[in-house]
Amino acid sequence: MSSVVFLRAVNVGGTNLCRPAVLAKQLGKFDVVNIGAVGTFVVRENVSESALRAAIAKKLPFKCEIMICPAKAIVDLTRKDPFARQPSGPDITRFMSVLHKRPVKKPPLPLNLPSDNDWLLKIIAIQNQFVLGLYRRQMKAIGYLGKIEKILGVPVTTRSWNTIEKVAAVLTGDL
Repeated sequence: MSSVVFLRAVNVGGTNLCRPAVLAKQLGKFDVVNIGAVGTFVVRENVSESALRAAIAKKLPFKCEIMICPAKAIVDLTRKDPFARQPSGPDITRFMSVLHKRPVKKPPLPLNLPSDNDWLLKIIAIQNQFVLGLYRRQMKAIGYLGKIEKILGVPVTTRSWNTIEKVAAVLTGDL
């Protein structure tokens, strides 16, 4: 079964530098596609999670969390259109955070930070190892994204929903 790989904290603030296109080439035997969002890859070859994780870790010159999910889970999620009833516009970004494992604790949803009336970040769903939400395009919102990890008690990495849709398009052959 094909997989999707998300690397956490890669090329952030000049640390954990990685060249994703080079890494994808180095992992060529697994038919890896670099999505373009740093640290996001589609792995088309059928390979066990443990073998894939070991191969990636061996190629990286630093330690980082490696989140691996079944490709089918991503495709199924995008087909459901989880943001259909949510606000949209140029000042709102839809996102998906990928958890290293299922959350230790789940808050009541929707979770609006800092408050229900004046939210900068809104978590609308938690499905398996995925957190779906929205944030306003304001500097303060970035700080709230960082709180997802603390709220759920597990490491997370976040991508825009546009990136997730691109992953799904690669998986379904639409790209």
